[in-house]
Amino acid sequence: MNSKSKTAFILLCILPTLIIFGVFIVYPVTQVFYKSLFSSSGFGGGGEIFIGLDNFKELFTDEIFLKSLKNTGFLMVVVPTITLFLSLVFASILSFGNLREKHLYRTIFFFPSILSFVVIGILWSFIYHPNMGIINEVLTWMGLNQYALVWLGSKDTVLWAIALVMVWQAVGYYMVMYLAGMDGVPKELYEAASMDGANVVQQFFKITIPMLWEIIRITIIFSINGVLNISFVLVIVMTAGGPNNSSQVALTYMYKQAFVNANFGYAMAIAVIVFLVSLILSLISNKLTERETH
Repeated sequence: MNSKSKTAFILLCILPTLIIFGVFIVYPVTQVFYKSLFSSSGFGGGGEIFIGLDNFKELFTDEIFLKSLKNTGFLMVVVPTITLFLSLVFASILSFGNLREKHLYRTIFFFPSILSFVVIGILWSFIYHPNMGIINEVLTWMGLNQYALVWLGSKDTVLWAIALVMVWQAVGYYMVMYLAGMDGVPKELYEAASMDGANVVQQFFKITIPMLWEIIRITIIFSINGVLNISFVLVIVMTAGGPNNSSQVALTYMYKQAFVNANFGYAMAIAVIVFLVSLILSLISNKLTERETH
């Protein structure tokens, strides 16, 4: 088979994938950018009016949008940081600890990641309930009544409460990824380090982290972008953006503008900003964690 035939065969093999990618990814994304330049209800009827960048100008004077963008940024920084740290810690304990119930713990930790986001939101809404919730019940039983709060009804605690749920949901997923990486690290490296006098902590930072670095880079990007999806569902289910928009995130505000206020063009402008913020954070994290490979 000559080179032209090989090229034609390869193109023929990847053509279905390219078509699917173009129809379901490229076309919708370009439509979002295009629709953001219009004033539109999004429900047909020929009501589209071209307004250029006016939607974007209005966004940056919209206090609710700015608050939702701030909340989104908070979750995209805090949740991945705590989640990945705990995932590494738990993976190290299960990988290097002499625990007889290793497989049981792996299953228990991984279980929340297979639950529906809606189910998780409903479950934790009951846990946080001010009167019937288990958290306040335990605090009251311990005599710590002053710490029994309205967790989802206070602007000071609601975002942290949602962040905790997101961490709980994702820790097991990333822990399993790190465990798979740790299982692939040659045991001879740890034995040699032990013979040289390195303790467990030194082995973790000098061997485990460097050997897992590429996996860690991938999980950082996954977790940053994963926050967008789960935060949307959890906020809708648990707080609907309240109290007083304190838990409003960019995607819930976009949904409200599109399907409640019938301001479709404005919602698409929000989607563009969220896309750009997500892309920029992913590029920054990728650049900051870049290392030379030899």
